Amino acid sequence: MRYSYSPHSLVVEHNILFLRGFTILFISCIAVRLDLGLSSIPSSLKSLPLGGHLNFDELSLRNAARDFGNRYQYHPMAVLYPESVSDIAATIKHVWMRGPSSHLTVAARGHGHSLQGQAQANGGIVINMESLKVPKMQVHVGNFPPYVDVSGGELWINILHETLRYGLAPRSWTDYLHLTVGGTLSNAGVSGQAFKYGPQISNVQQLEIVTGTGEVVNSSAEHNGELFHSVLGGLGQFGIITRARIVLEPAPAMVKWIRVLYSDFTSFTRDQELLISSENTFDYIEGFVIINRTGLLNNWRSSFNPQDPVQASHFKSDGRTLFCLELAKYFNVEEIDAANQEVEEHLSRLSYIQSTLFSTEVTFVDFLDRVHVSEVKLRSKGLWDVPHPWLNLLIPRSQIHNFAEVVFGNILTETSNGPVLIYPVNKSKWDNRTSVVIPEEDIFYLVAFLTSAVPSSNGTDGLEYILSQNKRILEFCQRAQLGVKQYLPHYNTQQEWRAHFGPQWETFLQRKSVYDPLAILAPGQRIFQKAITFS
Repeated sequence: MRYSYSPHSLVVEHNILFLRGFTILFISCIAVRLDLGLSSIPSSLKSLPLGGHLNFDELSLRNAARDFGNRYQYHPMAVLYPESVSDIAATIKHVWMRGPSSHLTVAARGHGHSLQGQAQANGGIVINMESLKVPKMQVHVGNFPPYVDVSGGELWINILHETLRYGLAPRSWTDYLHLTVGGTLSNAGVSGQAFKYGPQISNVQQLEIVTGTGEVVNSSAEHNGELFHSVLGGLGQFGIITRARIVLEPAPAMVKWIRVLYSDFTSFTRDQELLISSENTFDYIEGFVIINRTGLLNNWRSSFNPQDPVQASHFKSDGRTLFCLELAKYFNVEEIDAANQEVEEHLSRLSYIQSTLFSTEVTFVDFLDRVHVSEVKLRSKGLWDVPHPWLNLLIPRSQIHNFAEVVFGNILTETSNGPVLIYPVNKSKWDNRTSVVIPEEDIFYLVAFLTSAVPSSNGTDGLEYILSQNKRILEFCQRAQLGVKQYLPHYNTQQEWRAHFGPQWETFLQRKSVYDPLAILAPGQRIFQKAITFS
């Protein structure tokens, strides 16, 4: 039998088929949405026996979808406010038991200072680690070395204040202390003390970890060592840090804080490397780059005193690329004379511009919490909650001059919208068993472009311009094969992550298959997809 169709009937049938297909697709999308967030999953989560609580309120979800970077927003389905470690374990175990068919993922969120949505979980569960107050912070002074046991959600500033009550403090810091222990240990935790003591991950004795299967594991270098080292610098991929034992040392009362300037990059790096290689040296060594900044020394005068006010007043920084060496010597009040003598001896070996020596004396707390002062000022002006397109790089010593010549000479035109840090560290202070990736040289530099973008600006201080500048820097590093590694890394494809980890990728992959086989944890890092299959 033959059928004949008029053009009109063909159009009608086509429209019917289209509407039928669209209706099926629409209904299936509704079904998926119900399955993901609005029906079965919340009810099953609500039945979990928790000491804390799960929050499905829109405001809570909105807050969990923001971070310091202010560029990415992925709304979770729920936020967990845990009362205890068992709340975290029970929640992850629940997600684990649902198997690979569930889309649920879990992210630990500390103080919300990730830069590119790393602590977010789109349609998943975000754990508010700051609500975890168990165990209570405990300082142990009768051991050598002394230590403090803290919650993974504790802020470093609180640890500083508590340990100082015993005359003690952690050895290694970050420049900003209003970060959680779990957050910094999942990356590395670096600052001007890292050349001497290594990053914060080199100053941990024990960890309590909740793995991607909901198991609570106590670990150290000697006990469950593979998990211990996996989690340190592991970007949250292998477990959530719920307790940490941090090494302490006697705390000083005061800090002699010094800044000097260089116009020659070779002299600047030579002096930095000299200082970090010396036995008896400063306690903190950092540097930063200053491009096209005017009135720099006048800005310092509000908190730093020039050694020679007359010479300093004649110094002109306009339009020049300068390099600042920032140093700190710790001391107690009764040791002031010896501290001053040591500082003079160290400075006598350096090749800085003599008229640019500025110094001050502050308390140990004021020095370590110095960035918070800037935060308060920026918040008062509404300039804190803006996009922060930061770029942090670890650069081999052998390539730092090549990098500086191109980046500071051609790509970067000014540093007025955020500091550019640059300082060397010793690889010997880093444990190669951890998950963090660093260059393969005995000395490498941290170079951090800590820019803030002005909302709605189309100029050099706008987000798009800064992102374009970051891209040019990364493309140059790749093109010139400098062997650079990103710190606080961010990539969009697994191929890029493979390149980042290099020879360590297979180890990283194996660890993931053991401790988080369904890829439940830290989806915001974009390293693995949920329920990835391992060969």
